[in-house]
Amino acid sequence: MRLIGPFKQVVTLANLPLRGKLSDEQLEIIVDGGILINNDKIQQVGNFETLKSENQNLEIEMIEGVQIALPAFVDSHTHICFGGNRANDFAMRNAGKTYLEIAESGGGIWSSVQHTRNASEEELLKTLLERIDFLISLGITTIEVKSGYGLDVENELKMLRIIKKAQEQTKATLVPTCLSAHLKPRDFEGSNEEYLQYILKEILPKVKEENLAKRVDIFIEKSAFQPEESKEFLLKTKELGFEITVHADQFTPGSSRIAVEVGAKSADHLEATIDEDIEFLAKSDSVATALPGASLGLGEKFTPARKLLDAGAIVAIASDWNPGSAPMGNLITQASILATFEKLTTAEVLAGITFRSAFALNLEDRGSLKKGLKADFVTFKTNNFQNVLYNQGSLKAENVYIDGNKIK
Repeated sequence: MRLIGPFKQVVTLANLPLRGKLSDEQLEIIVDGGILINNDKIQQVGNFETLKSENQNLEIEMIEGVQIALPAFVDSHTHICFGGNRANDFAMRNAGKTYLEIAESGGGIWSSVQHTRNASEEELLKTLLERIDFLISLGITTIEVKSGYGLDVENELKMLRIIKKAQEQTKATLVPTCLSAHLKPRDFEGSNEEYLQYILKEILPKVKEENLAKRVDIFIEKSAFQPEESKEFLLKTKELGFEITVHADQFTPGSSRIAVEVGAKSADHLEATIDEDIEFLAKSDSVATALPGASLGLGEKFTPARKLLDAGAIVAIASDWNPGSAPMGNLITQASILATFEKLTTAEVLAGITFRSAFALNLEDRGSLKKGLKADFVTFKTNNFQNVLYNQGSLKAENVYIDGNKIK
């Protein structure tokens, strides 16, 4: 066994409820703490000197300087496999151009589809791994990655195969999600319903055959897919054996209700969610995932995280890193800003980017520091864990551990 420490503080996030509001007084903070590792799992967390004296024949990894330790972070919603760049979209949007005007000038999601289709597999893999490395540098060791910029059999499979290749080259956990239902591509001759049938009959069987993803996502919105056709599609994907998640209530309300009705693992975005649907979500096991990066990128209101937590919902926070609406990719900065606007406690934010986000990905083996869980954690050079959010992303992670091994 190996003992790592001492840390000025170890914030375990252990024994916290999965749903609802949290106070900072509920946090377990171990002063002068150590983390005892057995193979790739946590054996015990406690006072460093006590652990040292109670366990014989230990390998000891001394921590230099004053540092704190937190569970490694989980980013449960990203679109980081893409080609091209949409800086011009951002500039046009800030200059007052509408979504339609940007699309007509060659921007929008279709621009990313074209760039991704035209990019070589080598280029897409290289840029995906670079983005994964950036997220690891922030302390994020579990990363959901969507397809959705291919939108035909060949290119959706290309994206998902690249995500699979990336998993072979990184120690982070990647969770692939098939988002072929991002929008109907311009070169598809047929209706929305016909395109959704095409996904069900032509894309998803191949995804399943090659074991490229166990999750399916859809964008329910006026500009993408309508509620009833989306609900029918999601029920059929469940019949095929996929877990489901939903882009819901980004600009118009109503689709979060569908996510709950079909048993989605999460409903993501929720900027437009109305009060009665907040109550509906809160009574369900579908995670309400806030995506503050999209609010910042588009200049839109934030997900009503405070209301959701007060109602008893399971609230996660993810980056939505994508080339269009959320190009920043810094989950810690985004979560800190969301906390400021929505008045979230430090405990609520940390839970939202650790074990609650992991639950959205159907992963219950990580996200807190306690016996038997995956030994993924991050350290920061500070004497107070509150400085991580207080500095809004400018306090960089010092060390990142995956399965108990330091990789940064």
